[in-house]
Amino acid sequence: MDFPVTFHIFGKTVLAHPVFEALGMFIGMRYYFYLKRKSKEKLPFNTSAAVLIGATAGALLGSKLIGNLENPYKLFEHFDFKTFWTNNTIVGGLAFGLIGVELAKKVVGHKESTGDLIVFPLILAIIIGRIGCFLTGIHEETYGIPTDFIFGMHLGDQYLRHPVALYEIVFLIMLWICLKLIEREKIYPPGFVFQLFMLCYFTFRFFLDFIKPRLELIGNLGTIQLVCIAVIIYYIFKLKSTKTVNSH
Repeated sequence: MDFPVTFHIFGKTVLAHPVFEALGMFIGMRYYFYLKRKSKEKLPFNTSAAVLIGATAGALLGSKLIGNLENPYKLFEHFDFKTFWTNNTIVGGLAFGLIGVELAKKVVGHKESTGDLIVFPLILAIIIGRIGCFLTGIHEETYGIPTDFIFGMHLGDQYLRHPVALYEIVFLIMLWICLKLIEREKIYPPGFVFQLFMLCYFTFRFFLDFIKPRLELIGNLGTIQLVCIAVIIYYIFKLKSTKTVNSH
């Protein structure tokens, strides 16, 4: 396979990453609305709208902010709006999307968790997006460091590299299966599946970034890893207070 994989759309050559990213968001949202229609728990329109706006605004801001802060020196020394707008990371999107949802829920006075329904559409969207990351090779900063490990692949240069996008896809498929099994137990309160997803995904990303190129800011940790630590700590405390439905 030759990297990067490109598509010709309306006379322009486009990398696979933005194509699959857009496809992932579209399919993920369609899957979410399908599950929402089937769900027995119906949120009031004002609550649903507030949560959607909060999640979208937070995710948009966070994905770009954290994406650009991966290299803050480049951001502040040579600021370019086009570069700022095109730098994204799902870690920032998830973390700030969470903040946006919690703020929106406070505004409308909704206290119950609203996250479980989005978990599997979100996993599906990330998997599709990661296919695009893999097909783009080294032409966007979503690749792994050079390695002599058995899974090393040529992604567009002379080095064998960790195919981190494929690692993430495999992890997400396994996580999907585990969370489905937990969901079917029906012994945990609303929000538990989402909380577990966030804890597992951010823990995985913390370790995955050790085999990705990164600018070390504190010790040998990059910006994404520092965000991961904050989210991991938050959800450890959230899950410690969780009780099963049948507990007294």
